[in-house]
Amino acid sequence: MILTLVEIGSILFLAVYLACWRAAVLRRRAQTWDRLAAQLQPNWITQQLSHQCSWNETQDATPEEIWRRVHGAQGLWAMYENAGVMMGMADYAARVNESVDRELLETLRSDAMQIRICVLTALARYACSQVNESTCVCVSRAGAYYTDMTDRMAELMRVNGGALSPNFSGAR
Repeated sequence: MILTLVEIGSILFLAVYLACWRAAVLRRRAQTWDRLAAQLQPNWITQQLSHQCSWNETQDATPEEIWRRVHGAQGLWAMYENAGVMMGMADYAARVNESVDRELLETLRSDAMQIRICVLTALARYACSQVNESTCVCVSRAGAYYTDMTDRMAELMRVNGGALSPNFSGAR
Protein backbone atom coordinates (compact mmCIF):
# COMPACT_ATOMS: atom_id res chain seq x y z
CA MET A 1 0.00 0.00 0.00
CA ILE A 2 2.71 2.51 0.97
CA LEU A 3 4.83 1.50 -2.01
CA THR A 4 1.89 2.19 -4.33
CA LEU A 5 1.37 5.64 -2.80
CA VAL A 6 5.08 6.44 -3.20
CA GLU A 7 4.96 5.35 -6.84
CA ILE A 8 1.85 7.43 -7.56
CA GLY A 9 3.33 10.42 -5.74
CA SER A 10 6.58 10.11 -7.69
CA ILE A 11 4.75 9.91 -11.00
CA LEU A 12 2.59 12.92 -10.12
CA PHE A 13 5.61 14.92 -9.01
CA LEU A 14 7.46 14.08 -12.24
CA ALA A 15 4.40 14.96 -14.35
CA VAL A 16 3.98 18.35 -12.63
CA TYR A 17 7.71 19.07 -12.94
CA LEU A 18 7.73 18.25 -16.66
CA ALA A 19 4.62 20.39 -17.26
CA CYS A 20 6.22 23.35 -15.47
CA TRP A 21 9.46 22.86 -17.36
CA ARG A 22 7.63 22.73 -20.70
CA ALA A 23 5.66 25.88 -19.86
CA ALA A 24 8.90 27.70 -18.99
CA VAL A 25 10.48 26.65 -22.30
CA LEU A 26 7.46 27.84 -24.26
CA ARG A 27 7.43 31.13 -22.33
CA ARG A 28 11.13 31.69 -23.12
CA ARG A 29 10.59 30.94 -26.81
CA ALA A 30 7.70 33.40 -27.01
CA GLN A 31 9.79 36.36 -25.82
CA THR A 32 10.72 39.10 -28.25
CA TRP A 33 14.11 40.75 -28.62
CA ASP A 34 12.85 44.02 -27.14
CA ARG A 35 11.43 42.21 -24.12
CA LEU A 36 14.70 40.39 -23.56
CA ALA A 37 16.71 43.59 -23.89
CA ALA A 38 14.41 45.29 -21.37
CA GLN A 39 15.27 42.59 -18.80
CA LEU A 40 18.95 43.54 -18.74
CA GLN A 41 20.09 45.14 -15.49
CA PRO A 42 21.47 48.72 -15.59
CA ASN A 43 24.85 49.29 -17.23
CA TRP A 44 26.77 50.36 -14.10
CA ILE A 45 28.30 46.91 -13.88
CA THR A 46 29.47 46.93 -17.48
CA GLN A 47 31.04 50.34 -17.01
CA GLN A 48 32.89 49.15 -13.92
CA LEU A 49 34.06 45.98 -15.65
CA SER A 50 35.08 47.62 -18.89
CA HIS A 51 38.49 48.42 -17.44
CA GLN A 52 40.29 45.11 -17.95
CA CYS A 53 43.15 46.25 -15.74
CA SER A 54 40.85 46.08 -12.72
CA TRP A 55 40.59 42.31 -13.24
CA ASN A 56 44.31 41.67 -13.50
CA GLU A 57 44.97 39.20 -10.69
CA THR A 58 48.56 40.39 -10.27
CA GLN A 59 47.44 43.92 -9.45
CA ASP A 60 47.77 44.92 -5.81
CA ALA A 61 44.10 45.30 -4.98
CA THR A 62 42.75 44.17 -1.66
CA PRO A 63 39.89 41.67 -1.62
CA GLU A 64 37.62 44.32 -0.13
CA GLU A 65 38.47 46.74 -2.96
CA ILE A 66 37.68 44.13 -5.63
CA TRP A 67 34.43 43.32 -3.83
CA ARG A 68 33.55 47.02 -3.73
CA ARG A 69 34.30 47.47 -7.46
CA VAL A 70 31.75 44.84 -8.37
CA HIS A 71 29.22 46.24 -5.85
CA GLY A 72 29.30 43.10 -3.75
CA ALA A 73 26.64 40.42 -3.85
CA GLN A 74 24.18 42.76 -5.59
CA GLY A 75 26.56 43.30 -8.51
CA LEU A 76 27.37 39.62 -8.75
CA TRP A 77 23.69 38.74 -8.83
CA ALA A 78 23.08 41.33 -11.57
CA MET A 79 25.87 39.68 -13.60
CA TYR A 80 24.22 36.30 -13.01
CA GLU A 81 20.83 37.52 -14.22
CA ASN A 82 22.26 39.46 -17.17
CA ALA A 83 24.16 36.35 -18.27
CA GLY A 84 20.86 34.45 -18.40
CA VAL A 85 19.20 37.24 -20.36
CA MET A 86 22.08 37.41 -22.83
CA MET A 87 21.90 33.62 -23.22
CA GLY A 88 18.21 34.07 -24.06
CA MET A 89 19.14 36.75 -26.57
CA ALA A 90 21.62 34.37 -28.20
CA ASP A 91 18.90 31.71 -28.40
CA TYR A 92 16.51 34.23 -29.93
CA ALA A 93 19.14 35.25 -32.49
CA ALA A 94 19.65 31.61 -33.45
CA ARG A 95 15.88 31.10 -33.91
CA VAL A 96 15.13 34.15 -36.05
CA ASN A 97 18.28 34.60 -38.12
CA GLU A 98 19.95 31.74 -39.96
CA SER A 99 22.97 33.86 -40.90
CA VAL A 100 24.08 34.42 -37.28
CA ASP A 101 27.56 33.07 -36.55
CA ARG A 102 26.93 29.77 -34.74
CA GLU A 103 30.37 29.78 -33.16
CA LEU A 104 29.69 33.20 -31.64
CA LEU A 105 26.38 31.94 -30.24
CA GLU A 106 28.05 28.90 -28.69
CA THR A 107 30.72 31.13 -27.17
CA LEU A 108 28.02 33.38 -25.71
CA ARG A 109 26.25 30.39 -24.18
CA SER A 110 29.52 29.07 -22.77
CA ASP A 111 30.39 32.47 -21.30
CA ALA A 112 26.96 32.70 -19.71
CA MET A 113 27.38 29.34 -18.01
CA GLN A 114 30.90 30.23 -16.83
CA ILE A 115 29.64 33.52 -15.40
CA ARG A 116 26.85 31.76 -13.57
CA ILE A 117 29.21 29.14 -12.13
CA CYS A 118 31.76 31.77 -11.03
CA VAL A 119 29.08 33.99 -9.48
CA LEU A 120 27.47 31.13 -7.56
CA THR A 121 30.88 29.97 -6.35
CA ALA A 122 31.82 33.49 -5.23
CA LEU A 123 28.50 33.98 -3.45
CA ALA A 124 28.82 30.61 -1.70
CA ARG A 125 32.33 31.46 -0.56
CA TYR A 126 31.17 34.88 0.58
CA ALA A 127 28.30 33.33 2.55
CA CYS A 128 30.69 30.94 4.30
CA SER A 129 33.29 33.55 5.22
CA GLN A 130 34.28 37.13 4.76
CA VAL A 131 35.62 38.37 1.43
CA ASN A 132 38.97 36.69 0.91
CA GLU A 133 41.41 35.90 -1.90
CA SER A 134 39.54 32.83 -3.18
CA THR A 135 36.29 34.80 -3.36
CA CYS A 136 38.05 37.55 -5.29
CA VAL A 137 39.49 35.05 -7.76
CA CYS A 138 35.94 33.90 -8.55
CA VAL A 139 34.78 37.52 -8.78
CA SER A 140 37.68 38.33 -11.11
CA ARG A 141 36.90 35.39 -13.36
CA ALA A 142 33.20 36.28 -13.46
CA GLY A 143 34.12 39.88 -14.30
CA ALA A 144 36.45 38.81 -17.10
CA TYR A 145 33.86 36.45 -18.58
CA TYR A 146 31.17 39.12 -18.23
CA THR A 147 33.27 41.74 -20.01
CA ASP A 148 34.02 39.29 -22.83
CA MET A 149 30.37 38.32 -23.08
CA THR A 150 29.14 41.90 -23.28
CA ASP A 151 31.72 42.58 -26.01
CA ARG A 152 30.54 39.53 -27.95
CA MET A 153 26.89 40.50 -27.48
CA ALA A 154 27.68 44.00 -28.79
CA GLU A 155 29.33 42.37 -31.80
CA LEU A 156 26.27 40.16 -32.37
CA MET A 157 23.99 43.19 -32.23
CA ARG A 158 26.29 45.26 -34.44
CA VAL A 159 26.43 42.60 -37.15
CA ASN A 160 22.85 41.32 -36.90
CA GLY A 161 21.01 44.14 -35.16
CA GLY A 162 18.69 44.96 -38.04
CA ALA A 163 17.68 41.34 -38.50
CA LEU A 164 17.10 40.80 -34.78
CA SER A 165 15.15 43.91 -33.93
CA PRO A 166 13.79 46.61 -36.19
CA ASN A 167 14.04 49.07 -33.29
CA PHE A 168 17.65 48.29 -32.43
CA SER A 169 19.24 51.06 -34.49
CA GLY A 170 17.12 53.68 -32.76
CA ALA A 171 17.69 52.22 -29.28
CA ARG A 172 21.44 52.71 -29.27
